[in-house]
Amino acid sequence: MAQPSRPFRPSPRPLADLIDSCLGEALAKQGFAGSDIVLNWPDIVGEPLARRSRPVRIVWPRKATGMGRNPAPQEPATLHVRVESAFALELQHLAPVVVERVNAYFGWACIGRLRLEQGPVPRPKPAGAKPAPSPAVIAAAEKAAAGIEDEGLRGALVRLGAAVMERERREPRTKS
Repeated sequence: MAQPSRPFRPSPRPLADLIDSCLGEALAKQGFAGSDIVLNWPDIVGEPLARRSRPVRIVWPRKATGMGRNPAPQEPATLHVRVESAFALELQHLAPVVVERVNAYFGWACIGRLRLEQGPVPRPKPAGAKPAPSPAVIAAAEKAAAGIEDEGLRGALVRLGAAVMERERREPRTKS
């Protein structure tokens, strides 16, 4: 007896797995094989460099048409990086370090040099400022922390407690 067929239900996948398929064509036009270097730029070069620079494209050299059996080895690519004007000189001095970090991230010497393009670097929008807790919530937090003798610790606990109570007041948890 044949088993009844069940409807196909795709298993959930991380969003990161879908990005390459969505952005793959646009990234390929800029020389990127995938979104790794763009998405992981802060992890590759560090947060201070990532705030002031962005990878723009990778330019691969033309393949040498070697005669015979042993064609010439592929030369490493040039990574074009947009950098804020005021930070360009510092990044120019750090270029060997950045090349080394990118190559270490990918596990092979894919990048040979950087080419800096000065210009504005878009910054991520900061999260909206959270409204201050209401006076009633602050009073409740102060009452809860009244037994703490250390003034600095008490102040920190009042701020933390007020923030937690305010969040609970605005976004009550639903019991499942």
